[in-house]
Amino acid sequence: MQETVFRLRVGCLLPYSMSDSNTTHFNNPSTFILLGIPGLEGAHIWISIPFCTVYIIAVLGSITILFIVKMEQSLHGPMYYFLCMLAISDLVMSTSTLPKMLNIFWFNTREISFSACLTQMYVVLCFSAMESGILVAMALDRYVAICHPLRHSSILTNSVVAKIGLAVLLRSGIFALPYPFLARRWPYCRTNIIPHTYCGHIAVVKLACADISISSYYGLFDLFSEIGMDVFFITVSYTLVLRAIFRLPTKDARLKTFGTCISHLCAILAFYMPGFFSSLTHRFGYNVPLHFLVLIANVELLVPPLLHPIIYGVRTKQIRGRLLRLFTPKGT
Repeated sequence: MQETVFRLRVGCLLPYSMSDSNTTHFNNPSTFILLGIPGLEGAHIWISIPFCTVYIIAVLGSITILFIVKMEQSLHGPMYYFLCMLAISDLVMSTSTLPKMLNIFWFNTREISFSACLTQMYVVLCFSAMESGILVAMALDRYVAICHPLRHSSILTNSVVAKIGLAVLLRSGIFALPYPFLARRWPYCRTNIIPHTYCGHIAVVKLACADISISSYYGLFDLFSEIGMDVFFITVSYTLVLRAIFRLPTKDARLKTFGTCISHLCAILAFYMPGFFSSLTHRFGYNVPLHFLVLIANVELLVPPLLHPIIYGVRTKQIRGRLLRLFTPKGT
């Protein structure tokens, strides 16, 4: 996500340049300097307002979903367990990047240690891939619920759901490991200035004074093996779901059944569309200013954690009802 979930893996380089005055010669720095949004330093305070608002809404929304699912016995099912996994992933993604961004905007605290930078890189890559994997699991849940409704509870047992969640976590964690390890092995002798709000893979390795082709090739492999396969499985799942829906005898039955998929389809769009737009912007927007590219990258990072709680809070009847009871005084 930053340069985008997709661009991070493909290895497209941010088209920025540094003047000689900003270039320091050294060997393997202990810290990096995050510039924030280059060219908009004077507006950092104003930019921090929507960023902070989004962070608060994302955190409160995710915590609310976790609380409601835990308290409401009727929500103890595969769909809501996967939703809790998505909420936890959103919390980790937001908390791993937004507090540091706000420190840059508010206090001009731009330094980040080399180890912390690599850790942030790993967390962003790992949990962005994890969100994609959870969306696949949720698509599987919709497929079983609609195409095999009588077998749903026997197929997606609590044990199976736990194994799917563990598999998604292990896949994301293992596939993200080479990124920081490769970044650590490169020599850095040009500059320690990163023109971004947080440590993205390519933003960091571009500073290396070495051939980083291996990082780019691995990013391409990771793109197809994770994001590409996830999109493929989601497409296949919903093709089968739509085929089953169109076979239903009445229009009301078709609309009611399709309505159960709306929340998940919105979550899919909220996750993949910003990355797709950002990727197109970086590939074909040759004259796009750097500050706009960085803003787009940040929007891509912020949108899913913001929209997921809103989508499921508004579109899911059980969550909406429990939320209303939570804030409605008794006896009214």
